[in-house]
Amino acid sequence: MSSMRKVDLSALVNIGKCLRELRRAQMKTQREVAEAVGITTQSYQAYEAGKTLPTLENFLRLCVYFDVSPNALLGISDY
Repeated sequence: MSSMRKVDLSALVNIGKCLRELRRAQMKTQREVAEAVGITTQSYQAYEAGKTLPTLENFLRLCVYFDVSPNALLGISDY
């Protein structure tokens, strides 16, 4: 029997909200952010809407773009 811990994934729901707040604070459009990180505007819109989660690579690109830690983008710590 494996000993798997339950993981609280509620922080993942915050990614879209955090992305929206960061983008608006920088007065950027969804299209501008998407182009800067090399994804489609539709993908970025889906991230903000909470419909999909970014891949690990895109998640890290977004952290670099917004100059925040992964924990900040997850809503675990302040920006």
